[in-house]
Amino acid sequence: MTAVLVTAIVLPALIGAGLAIAGRFAERIAVPVSLATAAVMAVAATVAAVTRAEVTGGVPAPLAVSGPDLRVDALAAVVLPTVAWIGFLVLVFATADRTRPAARFHGLMLIFLAAVVVTVTATGLPLLLAAWEVMGATSYALIGFRWQDRAHVAGGFTAFTVTRAGDLGIYLAAGAIVAGGGTWSLTALQSLPGPWVHVAAAGLLAAGLGKAAQLPFSFWISRAMEGPSAVSALLHSAAMVAMGGYLLLRVEPLLSETGWAGPTAAWIGTATAIVLGVVALAQRDLKQVLAASTASQLGYVVLAAGVGSVKGGAAQLIAHAATKALLFLAAGAWLSATGTKQLTGLRGVAVRWPAVGVLATVGALSLAGLPPLSLWYAKDVVLAGALEVQPWLYVAGLAGAALAAAYSARIIALLWRRAGNPEASWDSEEHGTREVPRLAVVPMVVLAVAAAGLALLGTPLLRPLLAPLPGPAVSWPELAASAVIAVIVVLLTLWRVPAIRVGLHWFGLERTAVAVVARPTLRFATVLARLDDRLGATVDRSGRALEQTARAARALDERGPDAATEWVGSTVAALGRLARRPQTGQLHQYYIGASVTVAAAAVLLLVVR
Repeated sequence: MTAVLVTAIVLPALIGAGLAIAGRFAERIAVPVSLATAAVMAVAATVAAVTRAEVTGGVPAPLAVSGPDLRVDALAAVVLPTVAWIGFLVLVFATADRTRPAARFHGLMLIFLAAVVVTVTATGLPLLLAAWEVMGATSYALIGFRWQDRAHVAGGFTAFTVTRAGDLGIYLAAGAIVAGGGTWSLTALQSLPGPWVHVAAAGLLAAGLGKAAQLPFSFWISRAMEGPSAVSALLHSAAMVAMGGYLLLRVEPLLSETGWAGPTAAWIGTATAIVLGVVALAQRDLKQVLAASTASQLGYVVLAAGVGSVKGGAAQLIAHAATKALLFLAAGAWLSATGTKQLTGLRGVAVRWPAVGVLATVGALSLAGLPPLSLWYAKDVVLAGALEVQPWLYVAGLAGAALAAAYSARIIALLWRRAGNPEASWDSEEHGTREVPRLAVVPMVVLAVAAAGLALLGTPLLRPLLAPLPGPAVSWPELAASAVIAVIVVLLTLWRVPAIRVGLHWFGLERTAVAVVARPTLRFATVLARLDDRLGATVDRSGRALEQTARAARALDERGPDAATEWVGSTVAALGRLARRPQTGQLHQYYIGASVTVAAAAVLLLVVR
């Protein structure tokens, strides 16, 4: 079924490029064309996942891998339909939310989705890198979509530059493959010789951590919230951020082969789950809460890659995608209706729009890890793998889960409780419409069903989806323990909503990055620029001195050797003319010449003697 996989990539890429280029000329047809394209892509991706489609021969021979260039394996079969269908639902919401200009927006979103599909199915590093670059470029354009606002552009630039810093690790891994004489296949990286396997692991680990907003890169996702609500719902649920964790799951054999990369990923993922959980608990902006929780929840995917539980990582990826897309869409709907995303202004908003409130509550309860919702089961599959490797990882993972329950319950409490006059804070960020379109609710309903229903991954009904993936099975005592913790924390939070300030400013991660990385780099660049200016001035002076020396040498040459040579030549020429004068052909003149010569010879002999 090669055709369906090609369709899932080529169709959105071509249509998206056409819409983006056409701009305002395609404004009227952009929405129906985009939705039709996304629907076809989602169906094609689903068929490709079921049939395990492959595509071979799309990469030049020197960079190709043995076997197919694109392949839907067991891991891709779980993630690919998730990305495609959430992309379609987000575009439906964007239509209801009237994201404009439609042609440019839908065009960029389709190109982004095509790049994600290639990222999910690529079997070799060159093709993965190409898709990774397109995904990064379009994400920058989407986050800064409203380019008239400098804050939006700055947010996109921060996200782009920080993730690009991590992306350099993929180039480092490519260099290790070339130096080590390995193959480009992602499944064979662990066979690299000598130190090159460690270099490749370090590079891909950095790329995955950067894209997944893990420590110390986490702060970029806060700035990425400047993008439209539909962008946040796609990029920070099923795509872009999720692709960082997905990459680490793909190269899990490489991480485990090194002996250090796996434990490093596991502890960084666990630390991110805890630290960003505290950050989420302190935020006063709903989208910032969701941003911090995204990095926190992706920490469990990174933890899964570190402990070899690919099954748990895949379950966490798809459960988190449905849950977080739902919550971002709800936040976007309320932002459009009220003109604010501040929690003080959203107090009681679930009562005002109960349909959205109920759906958002389902998402928040799933995020809290309450049974029988999806993230309860998914998180425990990850923690089962952590328990087999290191009990302290399991304990730390439970602490992160408790924090997730706390910030999720805090969202529920603030959305349903009326206090004071929250409407006085409306329209603080944009002009609210005071309505939530019915079409905007439709994708939320689908996502709420998924957020709840994916808990069936642990039942015989959906267990075959994860069965081919490596990873331990979770036990009922572990499920019960996490459920009890989540229920207790949720009840305590609902009883008394915590108000903390620790982590409100993301623990100064951005300021630290500026102080430790950006400013020293700029200072070093400034020193180099000044040195270049000084050396340039020296080179200029040397050039002028050399030019003057050349001019003097030319003048001397013209007055000295050149003049002497000219004089000698003219003298020889004059003598030659004189020598030709006796050559008249008259006999008596030859006799006179011979007589003069004999006389001169006689005089010479007498003088020498």
